[in-house]
Amino acid sequence: MSEDKLELHQDLINDLKGDLGDPNFDFIFKQKTAQLSKPDQFLLKMEMTRLSQPVARFIDLRGQVSGDVKPYEHDGKQHFMDDLAISVFEREVAQHGGYTMAVYEAVMHTDNNYKVMQKQAQVQDDTEPEVVFEHEAQLIRFASYESRIEERMNYSIKITVELKSGTTIPASTSDISLSGAKIKLGKSYHVHPKNVITLRLVGLEQDFELGLKEGIQYEVVAVEESNSDYNYVRLKRTFVENNSGFDEFLESFIHGNKRRYKINLDNTMDAVVCKGYEQYYLPRVSSLFVFFSRINNMLLPSMTLTNENNAFINYYFEDERKTSCLYSIFNNKRLQKLLLQSAPVKEAYCYTFTHSNGGKIYFYSAFDYELEENPELKSLFLGFGSEKESWRVFKVQLMPSHHEDAYIPLSLPKSAGKNVEKLNRRPPPRAQGLIEPVHHLMLLTEITTPEHKSHCSKLTYPQESINRLKEFGHGKSKNPPPLEKVALEYVNLRSHKRFLYRTGVALNISDSQVFSGNTRDFSIMGLQIEVEHAVDVAKGDLVTVDLPDLQKITKQHVLSGLRYEVMAVSKSKTIINLKVKQVTNASHTAIEFFTALIDNNKDKLQPSEEAPKIPGLSTALRNMVTKSICQLPLYLHKKASHMEIGAVGHGLYPSPLHNILLPHLINHNGQELLFPNKLFPNKFIGDSLTEQLKEKSRQDKPLRFTLFVHYDEKQSDESNHGVKSQCIPFGEPIEPLFLFAKKALKNGILFICHLYVSKTGRPDMDHLANELRYVSHYALHKAKGLEEALWSVNGVCDVVDVTDVMMPVLGLENHLIERMKNRKREWLTKHF
Repeated sequence: MSEDKLELHQDLINDLKGDLGDPNFDFIFKQKTAQLSKPDQFLLKMEMTRLSQPVARFIDLRGQVSGDVKPYEHDGKQHFMDDLAISVFEREVAQHGGYTMAVYEAVMHTDNNYKVMQKQAQVQDDTEPEVVFEHEAQLIRFASYESRIEERMNYSIKITVELKSGTTIPASTSDISLSGAKIKLGKSYHVHPKNVITLRLVGLEQDFELGLKEGIQYEVVAVEESNSDYNYVRLKRTFVENNSGFDEFLESFIHGNKRRYKINLDNTMDAVVCKGYEQYYLPRVSSLFVFFSRINNMLLPSMTLTNENNAFINYYFEDERKTSCLYSIFNNKRLQKLLLQSAPVKEAYCYTFTHSNGGKIYFYSAFDYELEENPELKSLFLGFGSEKESWRVFKVQLMPSHHEDAYIPLSLPKSAGKNVEKLNRRPPPRAQGLIEPVHHLMLLTEITTPEHKSHCSKLTYPQESINRLKEFGHGKSKNPPPLEKVALEYVNLRSHKRFLYRTGVALNISDSQVFSGNTRDFSIMGLQIEVEHAVDVAKGDLVTVDLPDLQKITKQHVLSGLRYEVMAVSKSKTIINLKVKQVTNASHTAIEFFTALIDNNKDKLQPSEEAPKIPGLSTALRNMVTKSICQLPLYLHKKASHMEIGAVGHGLYPSPLHNILLPHLINHNGQELLFPNKLFPNKFIGDSLTEQLKEKSRQDKPLRFTLFVHYDEKQSDESNHGVKSQCIPFGEPIEPLFLFAKKALKNGILFICHLYVSKTGRPDMDHLANELRYVSHYALHKAKGLEEALWSVNGVCDVVDVTDVMMPVLGLENHLIERMKNRKREWLTKHF
């Protein structure tokens, strides 16, 4: 039944709910639905069947209701409810004869539930006082979506299972498709993969003549254990019946009723949400992605995946030949040492600086563990290197990577459209050839700080020892291994389409400085021009432009002295990106002219689209990264005049900070929610960060902060989660946080993190178009809801733990640091 039909009969459904549990319910149902058509009666009966299903779901209302929540036990299971919820629970259980879905839904919709109160507040007058409640954020599990071969209907119906031994077992379906099913089977019954069983669709056969005297034969694919009294058993049909009549009925039944009962819609909605958030995060990551391939039994950096925020790291490691030196710094010896760590993500810190000699650039580097093994060289390397302008500190995170992860098909069944199979092609041969040798992925995050540099520069070392730094120097190979630099492909965030067009231009820097050149492309709001000689301009400069050749085709517009702002300049200073500079609300001649030019020549103008160097490679690497996220992504959603954390990303390798948040996870109608604001000081997100981000554009570099988090597991209850924090802008003195850090060392765990906050652009709806179209076909309002949620994202944060590097800067007692590290290790052992 479609959702609009359910809404049409909602009053009747509510009336029938009151009769559930009555021994004469079937008679009452027939009386009250006599006026409905047979199909509507049947599907309404299915809704009553759903509500009557026993459930094993725990109820946890902590943080969701205004009442005082306390433990409550029922049938050996502990729930967390307040007094109102308990009274509703007991009343409904008495009526329905047990804990059913109807009971669960009644408890989750009490009048003091914050979500219910919020909905009520939305329909009340704006002058009503606003309901204040603790903000929830959705947990986004990266790359957790799946593809389906065919549509499956989320449909619960009574069945009997006949085993080969002849035993007949009552059970029920969880979902069903033409060629498979998932059933709920009591734990006392055991089936195994490859077993052949027979199902009788008792619930359907009561209403339809199916011609299934011998039942339907299935093969067991897998058994999924659960915490309840039953397991989920996945089945596939053997089709030995050769019953085309039943096949046609089942296919028609699923097609006719999938608007209400289908699992694929939920699966696809999850995919839209995950992909949308992934698309926001990856272009804003400040860490460089480096892929290592196994070549001739050696691990060598073979590719980097760059975006606007991390490309500078790639440039840093290039020498005077524009050749990457990553291969010499992250050499095989160091990688093998890292791989001995037991954790899935191998971590280290790399300190580097460069030395120029004879026009050549030489790199010097040391890993933290190498300096710990050579204490006599530690002060020398850190003290000498930190005095250099080229001094950098990097966090290194190394993890496995698999070329199979490059293929992430759409979460759509083949029946969803003719182009699904085409869009689900694997990477092209050339891209596949580059990713197949990949074994590991490294994240390089630049974490240099003035405080740490100042701390290192105060270290003393004997001048006569400087020659020993040669141990950390890297030579130059005449034939360095090739490194493919791949730019991350994502939505073109320009608000106006660009068109390739070459025409003469004069760039006026001042009355006496005029440079001749040509346009490369144009849009309504901007130009990219190339001039003959280098121009001394920088981002933010104001210039004027003359377009003499274009002036010949218009008398309506004066195309000289057009005001533009410089947005970007190439290294050669000959290619310049310009944006229209408007004065208050006055019209701009360039906007009017180019709007008319584009409108009148749409069929003639060539759009400016940069073709990738190796088709499919950027998408393949992006998918491989998505499958191996190890940081803590946070998403800032716009809420009225301020921002709040609306979602938290969770990858294959959760960070330690995830484990502060995840124990307070709340299961609400199957959705995973948590309260990430606990990681930040009061009003930091809503006030301070909101104001700072308002002044930023998507093109700006990330805002940086230093975040101190004090976690005390002993105080970790539902009231404060055991978390206290302080956050200061990058570069501000950290001395005021000394006492905060010392207290954390004495009785808790201290995390010192770098917080990178970027403004986001619009979501890449083209990337999501196929799945959104599929959702829209069955539930337009849900598709619109998904779009609105993605459009509400205004910023993305990356949280990087730098505790081990920053701890020495604080000057705290070593015995306190060691005791805290031991507590931290014990805590991590429990959670990882």
